[in-house]
Amino acid sequence: MKGWESRDDDFDQRALRAAGDDRSGGTPDRGVYPPEDHRPEFVPLKAIAQRQEISEKYLEAIMKNLVQQGLVVGLRGKGGGYRLARQPAAYTVGSILKATEGSLAPVACLEKGAENCARSETCVTLPMWQELYRLIDNYFEGITLDQLAGQTAACGGDSYCI
Repeated sequence: MKGWESRDDDFDQRALRAAGDDRSGGTPDRGVYPPEDHRPEFVPLKAIAQRQEISEKYLEAIMKNLVQQGLVVGLRGKGGGYRLARQPAAYTVGSILKATEGSLAPVACLEKGAENCARSETCVTLPMWQELYRLIDNYFEGITLDQLAGQTAACGGDSYCI
């Protein structure tokens, strides 16, 4: 985790929520999946950009990354756009951040694949960083995209309530 949540992370999550909008009768941003074989319609990039107030050009880059990470499915051409690859409840904020940022580690020595620091056995701050990492991971893994969408609906819109 290079810093606390960036604007890009916020845009990633907003784009995912908008891609989960079921235009065939579901609640906005909830991506309702009545029977298992039903999938919401594809949401056009332009509609996501307008609803989330993100430039289309910037959103294209975000969506490309989300498709590459397997978080959304994209379809080109008439009737195309984006939709979630899974049900909204299957996504956690932690999984989204890890897919888009790579790590939630507060310090480099805790990132996956990091070489062992020569001072790790005597580092007095390492346990503190390990505990913070555990708390961050548990917190973000405990919040689903579906929960965020529910909070949005309760606020009466399709933007985060602040």
